[in-house]
Amino acid sequence: MADSIVIIPTYNEIDNIERIIRKVFSLVHDFHVLIVEDNSPDGTASVVTNLMLEFPGRLHMEERKGKLGLGTAYIHGFHWALNHAYQYIFEMDADFSHNPEDLPRLRDAVASGDADLAIGSRYITGVNVVNWPMSRVLMSYYASAYVRIITRMKVRDTTAGFKCYSRKVLEAIRFDEIRFTGYAFQIEMKYSAWKLGFRIVEVPIIFTDRTLGESKMSKHIFKEAVWGVIRLRFKKIRRNN
Repeated sequence: MADSIVIIPTYNEIDNIERIIRKVFSLVHDFHVLIVEDNSPDGTASVVTNLMLEFPGRLHMEERKGKLGLGTAYIHGFHWALNHAYQYIFEMDADFSHNPEDLPRLRDAVASGDADLAIGSRYITGVNVVNWPMSRVLMSYYASAYVRIITRMKVRDTTAGFKCYSRKVLEAIRFDEIRFTGYAFQIEMKYSAWKLGFRIVEVPIIFTDRTLGESKMSKHIFKEAVWGVIRLRFKKIRRNN
């Protein structure tokens, strides 16, 4: 039984999904993949279904009725992964903005006992972002600074979506109390782990913006992050029993 599962939420990722799955399975470590598919009209689910025949027991898919938000997709995947006894549970985008070759480095940071949560960080060693316009780089960089000031959390890349959780972190977080669905979800999960006393390590990565498919960024997601951080600062974090 493999101990590592990579959760990849998808909506209209037909241009990327087969390549990203094959890349993960080409790695030396035996990673499994769970696709959380939100009823993409472009046929993403059909591609995954065909690949499941080629990779039985390694590739899994959970299909949902519609586009219900990034946060709920990951929480759906977290429940599934915990129910299937995985020890290292990853978040990763489908569009190659996160390099699958960094997965073993994130896993090693947690498996070594040095961390309970490893973050693939764009900002721990400067600014490591490729193909973003300067306006977006500055927005992202200063958004993380804003989060640190408000929450006092010692994380450089607070909105990062490339992560490896130890099983015990996800067992401790009360998913029913996670309120946000976009980038604020990423902040809220880190904040919850930090407030519960788990050790967080940032592993430097190079983030490359997608070259195929469409970005899911929206003004609503950005506003949720800006105002949600203030609400987080006063949120009482309770441990799951």
